[in-house]
Amino acid sequence: MPEAMLDPRICPRCGDLAETPSVAGNERLCQRCGHRWPFRRLPLFALTGPSGAGKSTVGPALVDRLGGRVTVLEQDVLWVAGLRDDVDGHPMFRRTWLRMAAMVHQNGRPVVLCGTVVPPEFENLPERSLFSDIHYLALVADPDALAERLRGRPAWRGWDECRIAEMLEFNVWLRKNAETLDPPVALFDTTTAPLSATIGHAAGWIETRLPQASGQR
Repeated sequence: MPEAMLDPRICPRCGDLAETPSVAGNERLCQRCGHRWPFRRLPLFALTGPSGAGKSTVGPALVDRLGGRVTVLEQDVLWVAGLRDDVDGHPMFRRTWLRMAAMVHQNGRPVVLCGTVVPPEFENLPERSLFSDIHYLALVADPDALAERLRGRPAWRGWDECRIAEMLEFNVWLRKNAETLDPPVALFDTTTAPLSATIGHAAGWIETRLPQASGQR
């Protein structure tokens, strides 16, 4: 058997599929047979916030700014078919992303995941144990600015007034509750901020939280 498996839930010795993966320091621990194997438990960075606040624009810029040190991924790329679970919080979708990010982390680079998510949707999942921390930075905007941006999107993206109203409600909720979430969500208002300032803030926020030697076990 190999010393490790790509799927972080599977024990390479006995093949057990752990519902709740166990991590001890820099090793994965199989609760069934006691086998331990090397595991990089890195921080995950969630660049979140309502649609229209700037995530999809900032994400590609972070590739240029932080390339080689992090891997930037777009959350919506997996919002397909069977992963579109209708359960509140979309746990199947969220769990898939956490497993994917944990696999990427074994290459030694933390993941920056760009997409709408709040701590309760990640922090209570079994795969949360695969990460040292999950840091959350939300891009937000004033309601009028956000609505204008969403109405300006191409028709194929489906932003009707009902959907826009839902996103505006989430924007208000996030701005009100960010500090009381566990862990707290950092906010950056993009209403009048130049794109360069938003990119610079996001890049700096990530850089100050990167492990000193993310490529080491």
